[in-house]
Amino acid sequence: MTASHESRPYDALLLLSFGGPEGPDDVMPFLENVTRGRGIPKERLAEVGQHYFLFGGVSPINDQNRELLRALRKDFADNGLDLPVFWGNRNWAPYLTDTLRDMVQAGHRRVAVLATSAYASYSGCRQYREDLAESLAVLEAEGLSAPRIDKLRHYFNHPGFIEPMVEGILDALDRLPAATRHSAHIAFTTHSLPVAAADASGPPEYQGRRGSGGAYVAQHLDVARTIARAVQERTGTYRPWELMYQSRSGAPHIPWLEPDICDHLADLYTAGVEAVVMAPIGFLSDHMEVKFDLDTEAMDKANELGLAAVRSATVGADPRFAAAVRELLLERAKVERGEDPGRVCSVGSLGPSHHVCPAGCCATREPRPATAGVD
Repeated sequence: MTASHESRPYDALLLLSFGGPEGPDDVMPFLENVTRGRGIPKERLAEVGQHYFLFGGVSPINDQNRELLRALRKDFADNGLDLPVFWGNRNWAPYLTDTLRDMVQAGHRRVAVLATSAYASYSGCRQYREDLAESLAVLEAEGLSAPRIDKLRHYFNHPGFIEPMVEGILDALDRLPAATRHSAHIAFTTHSLPVAAADASGPPEYQGRRGSGGAYVAQHLDVARTIARAVQERTGTYRPWELMYQSRSGAPHIPWLEPDICDHLADLYTAGVEAVVMAPIGFLSDHMEVKFDLDTEAMDKANELGLAAVRSATVGADPRFAAAVRELLLERAKVERGEDPGRVCSVGSLGPSHHVCPAGCCATREPRPATAGVD
């Protein structure tokens, strides 16, 4: 059986991401897209916009998605998988609806979707499904035959996602001053969320305890624990680690996940720690939250304190991740054909994620559109 036959019923893969501005004139319209309907004051948008202007008004995320697109196409071609790969964004060009329209007009009817968010949460999973459903509704209103869409399972604990991060931390340790490498701490970081949103993340069985962080926190802790164990095995040295948060936004009276990475750096310095590796496990690539919140803001804080700090690499377009996407697609294809998927790859203690989100998964108190046609 050829790899292309093994991908049936899918006739295309869609890379679905967040999007970002590609020039100074794009910054404010992009931020208005991101925050539409939330009542965010323009003054706050202008403040966030300054982060982008520090980098010429260009978010690195679009170029990183182009690189990942090339990596996926190369991996598919190298492995005999004749499946086209498209790219669409939630908040900037190429917009999701436009990409889906192009796919329909090219004759594609059954589409697998890879979202660039690895973990369970409303904004990282369910909202993407809602965006897909809204785009399908637009196409149907235009008289087009909307395709059937299946979102691939979460890949937070797939070896192809974990292994590049392990190697990134090993490389980061080598960049620290030699005298501090054995005593360096690891600060795993991810995007902060409102506590209520974190508690509601994942299937209902994760949502029972208030303040638990739901699946979002559980998945990050499992990834951090898995990576820390692998680093210890390869270096022979145990390094203390903690999960930290970054990129908080929103009203100050609303509780968000803490501690913040900059506060953590100050605590480490006060405790006499000499060096730290900041490991952004919550991000697939070096987009703005990594470039500004870690490489700029957190690094400035470390320098101010006199704390030796380095940031480890994100996964990006690593060939191992591209291969993992191919495995996830072929795994889901077997499930859709009613076949046994065989060995399913995952590391850590949580096991592979579900293929189809159960009812109540990543719930939200706000009324949301249905996700008909999107599994």
